[in-house]
Amino acid sequence: MAEKERRILVAVDEGEESMYALSWCLHNLVFPNSNDTLILLHCKPSRLVYPALDGTGYLFSSDITATVERYSDRVADGVLEKAQKLCINLQQVKVETRVENGDPRDVICEMAEKLGADVLVMGSHGYGLIKRALLGSVSSHCAQNVKCPVLIVKKPKTSSPPSRP
Repeated sequence: MAEKERRILVAVDEGEESMYALSWCLHNLVFPNSNDTLILLHCKPSRLVYPALDGTGYLFSSDITATVERYSDRVADGVLEKAQKLCINLQQVKVETRVENGDPRDVICEMAEKLGADVLVMGSHGYGLIKRALLGSVSSHCAQNVKCPVLIVKKPKTSSPPSRP
């Protein structure tokens, strides 16, 4: 009997925590010769609009807007390149990449649903109570709103690589 293909969605960003979560996933959840599909998702934040004091808003030149967009694209490319290098030894496992725009909390939840993810893997920044209250926790939001199982991987304080149990 053939194994069912699993669709494993891994949210990646420029932080060490998401790369650790991907590495942990590769060592503990994805098997090299399985029929799994690993989907690496990076969310580019939406452009911010800064209102002027008089309420008219700032107008940015097209050069500035294009420069910001190019920078955002380079960050996304760098994150996905780094993530794909971690996946280099997978043989039958399909690796897909996605870059989406918007608030990571919303985008990750939407993409988990849209892509039919069997599991969502995320890193945890480990913010304390105050930072989490001010900034919000993407992983907490996703754990509460995504319909598939959510695996939140916390990077240990030591720098040892993840290993199989």
